[in-house]
Amino acid sequence: MAEYGLATWDENEVQQLGPASFTLRTVFSTLVTFSGPVTGAGAAQVFSVPGVTPLNCIAIVVPIGPYTTGLHTVVQYEPEILTDQIRVWRGHRTAVDGRFGTGTQRLIVSRYK
Repeated sequence: MAEYGLATWDENEVQQLGPASFTLRTVFSTLVTFSGPVTGAGAAQVFSVPGVTPLNCIAIVVPIGPYTTGLHTVVQYEPEILTDQIRVWRGHRTAVDGRFGTGTQRLIVSRYK
């Protein structure tokens, strides 16, 4: 049977990824809710996700409901990948005077290779 799909090889012509390879798997998912103060301890939440590093995973945060007219609810949360942890910020983590969000969004962490 023929194999169809994308494949990659390393410099020694050894196949690294192919149609039969494991490429992406969701390893953690949870709801993240922010309310109250937007600075200090309330600016981020940390989730333990053993085995993840910045080199082997991706993390996304997705709104789970419709946006309202309040500007604080339209701010996308930002995930930060650490070793064995994901930190979710309630706004852009480097924007000191930026907007901060409130409400609930879903964190999805996926490992690859």
